[in-house]
Amino acid sequence: MRTEEHDLVAIGCGPFNLGLAALASTVDDVDVVVLEAAPELRWHRGLMFDDAMLQVSFLADLVSLVDPTHPLSFLAYLRDCDRLYPFYVRERFHSTRREYEDYLRWAASRLPAVRFSHRVEAVRWDAEAGRFAVHAVRGDGTRLRLSAADLVLGVGTEPAVPAALAGLPGERLLHSADYLHRMSDVDAAGRVTVVGSGQSGAEVALDLLRRNLSGGPAVSWLTRTASFAPLDYTKLVLEMTTPAYVRYFHALPQDTRDGLVAEQWRHYKGISSGTLEELHELLYRRELEHGLADVELRCGVAVTGSRVGDAGRVVLTCRHTDTGQVFEHATDLVVAATGYTQRRPGFLAPVEHLIRRDERGRYRVRLDHSVELAPAVTGRVFVANADLHSHGVAAPDLGIGAVRNATILNAVTGREVYRLPKRTAFTTFAAPGAAS
Repeated sequence: MRTEEHDLVAIGCGPFNLGLAALASTVDDVDVVVLEAAPELRWHRGLMFDDAMLQVSFLADLVSLVDPTHPLSFLAYLRDCDRLYPFYVRERFHSTRREYEDYLRWAASRLPAVRFSHRVEAVRWDAEAGRFAVHAVRGDGTRLRLSAADLVLGVGTEPAVPAALAGLPGERLLHSADYLHRMSDVDAAGRVTVVGSGQSGAEVALDLLRRNLSGGPAVSWLTRTASFAPLDYTKLVLEMTTPAYVRYFHALPQDTRDGLVAEQWRHYKGISSGTLEELHELLYRRELEHGLADVELRCGVAVTGSRVGDAGRVVLTCRHTDTGQVFEHATDLVVAATGYTQRRPGFLAPVEHLIRRDERGRYRVRLDHSVELAPAVTGRVFVANADLHSHGVAAPDLGIGAVRNATILNAVTGREVYRLPKRTAFTTFAAPGAAS
């Protein structure tokens, strides 16, 4: 089997590793390849509502916040598609989610380094060569061996279903990530209950309310949080997604970082104000209609268990968090808008003993996004969006992607191929006299 030699192999092709390939495409002396198991780029297809908007500006594309003149910027995409003037006249900084996915697919089609239908089976450390050996299989069954000085893990997250719901049969339970793929189940239900109140849960509830107004099923929306809380996107709070805050956050003790992430959930798990306004408008419109199936919204409700009752309906055991009162809730279908968890890819098994993790099983991640490895390993493993615990609430934000990728490329090449922004926040986060 012939071995391909590369400087950097990136595994997984979401927006972050795609952005890495985009930035690397204009650097002559770095050879990057991105391997993706799926046959094509798809982004949040189960939640691709026609009117769903990105929660960040179009400047949070693959490249612009590091290199706004790059040929794979969002503006270059608009120009290539002859939509630059319509976008200008539209006067909205936020694109739709569908348009953003189309932009990603446009960029991927211009990057030969991105290889779809390439599933990585194993990663090994070749001590003699001082390089990583990546074993992959193509969609046609051909097996490949790639050698890389460094790796980037961009395998993303996977839907998380809490233990309280996990025992329900598949026909009675779906994760919000699969919502649009299960519309026949939604339409057949007498009542659909959404559990969870982030942006995904709100968008599902919004769609269910629209269906309810057209004679669709009854809707329940339950959340453990004390309110249907808005995303905190006020200007100075947004500075916590800047490189300045990332540098400050990374220098803190891990216990302090964990506490801050828990406190700052509204910076990345809240609901956009536009979605909340649409929800309220639909609820208000229902006041003028008669004969619709009922709708209920309940906050401060924790779902502690679930079962299928004698009548074949789902019965959720719930606890009212303010009073401690326990009650049961009957429904036909549960949509778990319960977030995502980091994947632990099986292909890392051969090198797992070389990876340093903290007491909670998370990667120990340096400021340059590389994972701490055993001293004998001279190569580096970088991570994308697996560093919330080490780099703070900016980690899943599309706006940090270009800076993170530029940081990785600078580390790999050993020089500043991309100038990193240095003045990114008006706020000073550190105590007086502390190192910046």
